[in-house]
Amino acid sequence: MNDMVGSNKTIRMGTMVLVYALLAATVFCMLVPYLWMLSSSLKLNKDVFSFPMQWIPANPRWENFVDIWTKIPLGRFIYNTAKLSVIVTILQLLTSSFAAYAFSKLHFKGKNVLFLGYIATIAIPWQAYMVPQFIMMRSLGLNNTHLAIILLQAFSAFGVFLMRQFYQGVPDELCEAARIDGLSEYGIWARIMLPLSKPALSTLTIFTFVSTWNDFLGPMIYLTKTDLKTIQIGLRMFISQYSAEYGLIMAASVVSIIPVVIVFLALQKYFVQGVAASGIKG
Repeated sequence: MNDMVGSNKTIRMGTMVLVYALLAATVFCMLVPYLWMLSSSLKLNKDVFSFPMQWIPANPRWENFVDIWTKIPLGRFIYNTAKLSVIVTILQLLTSSFAAYAFSKLHFKGKNVLFLGYIATIAIPWQAYMVPQFIMMRSLGLNNTHLAIILLQAFSAFGVFLMRQFYQGVPDELCEAARIDGLSEYGIWARIMLPLSKPALSTLTIFTFVSTWNDFLGPMIYLTKTDLKTIQIGLRMFISQYSAEYGLIMAASVVSIIPVVIVFLALQKYFVQGVAASGIKG
């Protein structure tokens, strides 16, 4: 009996060691590109692809982090990207949480059909309708404006789905008690649902901010003026007609991921809670 128990413990320990080894290998594979980017940002252009690779440069070229601000208007690009990311994130939080409350706690005719039709748009890739969207924005005179991108990204079917799944886990009795006390539906949403949905809101904030910050195709289609461009488009300016300044590209890339890392670290304690709680019900 003792031999069987010892054998089971050995098997479990071996399984745990294997799992942790696989997780460590996965994390390492995911971190290697970022480590290479950081290493390359401190090198001359000719040394970026040298072999064997020198992970820690013998003579780090910190001037790359100075040159990126003078070669292109990087400050303007970061401002534009931050402006779009913050505005789109706030609007998506408002529209998604408000629509999710209606779909989860209100009763009206055709609610399920309307929700299904709205969520089904997730299955349609943006590339399939980006040309009609561009034609529509151009006809409205919004081409070459940040407003075009803000209007197109202010609503998110995924955000509504995520928030609705979280709201489904909130007892209906809370809303009923609030209605008896005289709160309107707007008051219930603002004073009960929003305070309870911090994990889901934090999760949606991370997803929306990161996707907007890293968006390349949208700004490339709608923004042609240099003063309006975002940092993702600005990185292309380090590519000249005959060569690419990879050291500067990597330095600018390091700078560009700092806001994303800050947002994630600030909200990461709610992130896992929001992903788990959104799938409890429904």
